[in-house]
Amino acid sequence: MVSFTHQDAGTGEDAWAASGLAALPELPLDGGELAGQAFIVLAAHPDDESLGAGGLMARLRGLGARVTVLLCTAGEASHPDSPTTTPEQLAAVRLREFGGALAHLLPDPDWRFLALPDGRLADHTPELRAALQHAIADAAASGLPAERITLVAPYRHDGHTDHEALGAAAAEAAGAGGHGLLEYPIWYWLWADAADQAWQSWLRLPLDPAERRAKAAAMGSHDSQVRPLSGQPGDEVLLPPGFLEHFERPFETFAWQRPAASGGSYAAADAEGVFDAVHTGTDDPWQYTTSWYEHRKRSLTLAALPGLNYAAGLEIGCSIGTLSVELAQRCASFTAVDASSAALGHAARRLAHLPEARTRHLTVPQDWPDGRFDLIVVSEVGYYLSPGELAGLFERVQAALLPGGTLALCHWRHPISGWELDGDSVHAAARRHLGWADAGLYRERDFILEVLIAPEAGGEPRPEAAPVPGPGS
Repeated sequence: MVSFTHQDAGTGEDAWAASGLAALPELPLDGGELAGQAFIVLAAHPDDESLGAGGLMARLRGLGARVTVLLCTAGEASHPDSPTTTPEQLAAVRLREFGGALAHLLPDPDWRFLALPDGRLADHTPELRAALQHAIADAAASGLPAERITLVAPYRHDGHTDHEALGAAAAEAAGAGGHGLLEYPIWYWLWADAADQAWQSWLRLPLDPAERRAKAAAMGSHDSQVRPLSGQPGDEVLLPPGFLEHFERPFETFAWQRPAASGGSYAAADAEGVFDAVHTGTDDPWQYTTSWYEHRKRSLTLAALPGLNYAAGLEIGCSIGTLSVELAQRCASFTAVDASSAALGHAARRLAHLPEARTRHLTVPQDWPDGRFDLIVVSEVGYYLSPGELAGLFERVQAALLPGGTLALCHWRHPISGWELDGDSVHAAARRHLGWADAGLYRERDFILEVLIAPEAGGEPRPEAAPVPGPGS
């Protein structure tokens, strides 16, 4: 988790305005379909809903969607050093403000208060899960299928412990139930900057003048947060004007995870067409060759492999082949696989000087190369699969990896807009499905890198595999 306080100057709105946020693709909200959908909006504290999703709620009101709001805490810890207001008094004030804010956004607000402690949601995950399941069951009771129920939650990597706990619980519930998920950032706008890669995959919801007015009125209702409690030390304003500028934009920004039934998967959604389009007009759409982030990640991946050399290596989702070149030099034979023929063209040119390397145009897990391997690398591809396809991938890996062989997984940890899974869920699925020994784990805010070892023929992993620490944990 990042370290910051609300008193930090942070990144100003001018920097975000110059970043290209306003050019993000639009969130696909179709009024004709929304009338029969249910949205469950989650707020860790009073004001989260207004700042991050006030415009969305105003839009949903106009489109006739059903909206339920779950408020987790009263935000009683926002001014811990106040000389004028006790936490109990502040809780009562903030709950009144919350009700007033919702009245600007929804015609007949349907909201529930969970009364969990401010700052300690991470200790109350079972209660969060139960409340989410209850709200989802209520929505489903009207006959709605899972894919017509959408959760709206704080961004799971927002930097605030309560936001992250609630966002993670929402992501878990959405993934398990096949629901849509919209994640809204709050403190991210303070501590992150335009160079951060997370926002570049998000979507934008343009707000019309009436929606902007409704959101502004809702934000203004949280008087205890946007104005000082008093002039005494400890009662300073929590959300100063410079911070509020991030939420006065003519649009809101969300990380979007499609519901399972939308068909948003790597293999099912015309994978070649999707990723060929990404490579149109550029040889390096993800800056593999120029980004220090990508260079670091490749170096860490290569360092994490427990063996210096391998007999037969396989890379799933090789893209333009930047990692492939380095992997191939450690393998007596090497196969690089991708669903995009355009990407494979670049990879083939990079690998042309290595006679032991070949490329294959395959869409996994439906297609799979012949042979068996002692090294399989799955990097930045697992979340483009549906959960069922991911399970199919691991079945393929299980059948193709030789006893004692190495499986290396590396994935971006942030939500991938328009896809069901993220890196953490991909790695959790691998551990759950395979049950193999973990020979190395490295996790940081942006990506997770993990090495698993297939059991030896007798059922146990190679003894020498277990002590290999990888690059860190």
